[in-house]
Amino acid sequence: MDEILILYALCFFAVALLYASVGHGGASGYLALMALFGFAPMVMKPTALLLNLLVSFVAFLSFYKAQFFRPKLLWPLIFGSIPFSYLGAIIPLSDSWYKKMLALILLLSVFRLLMNQNNTSLKTEPKFWILLVIGSGIGLLSGMIGMGGGILLSPILILAGWANQKETAAISAVFIFLNSIAGLVGQYQKGFELAPGMLWIGITVLAGGWLGASIGAKKVPIGQMKWLLATVLIMAVGKLFFT
Repeated sequence: MDEILILYALCFFAVALLYASVGHGGASGYLALMALFGFAPMVMKPTALLLNLLVSFVAFLSFYKAQFFRPKLLWPLIFGSIPFSYLGAIIPLSDSWYKKMLALILLLSVFRLLMNQNNTSLKTEPKFWILLVIGSGIGLLSGMIGMGGGILLSPILILAGWANQKETAAISAVFIFLNSIAGLVGQYQKGFELAPGMLWIGITVLAGGWLGASIGAKKVPIGQMKWLLATVLIMAVGKLFFT
């Protein structure tokens, strides 16, 4: 394995570890890294979705075993998001528009990383149709960008008081997993390429995801890694906007 591939693997490992600790697959982090490394958009989307599958799956298992999963909140979101995620994946999008939309999503990702995640009180569960609409909108945007949508879903659940941090992590993980499958199906029909060294990147991401999910489910603090990742995301935003 050459030096650049080792660098890729280490960076992707760190992103997977941090995102999995809050039930996310890490697509926005992978997309930010690929933007910084100069990957082509046609490679970025399917690669991020495939890595999302690996990490969100192990994240869900960890939070499910810790009994944080609330399926009643999930199903309306999934019913709306899956078909729209597939639709978003097959919508043609120029490289210029893709980069601008991705930059905006990465800015939201920074907010998600740094937001206060402690709920003092939980409100009643939202109506079915509200979750259906939310899921549809997130699914469409996620399919267009090449992500699972957890970075958009989590702030909504937490800020609205519909779930606490651990419950949100469990819901987001399976939401991301299913949306990533739908997005990959759409990408497959269009034809796609994966990032070079995908096997090694996938192995390190899976390891990072397993470790991060284990830490998150056991309530062990990650420390200040989120500030480092936020810096990477902001750097990627600058590159996407000005290149």
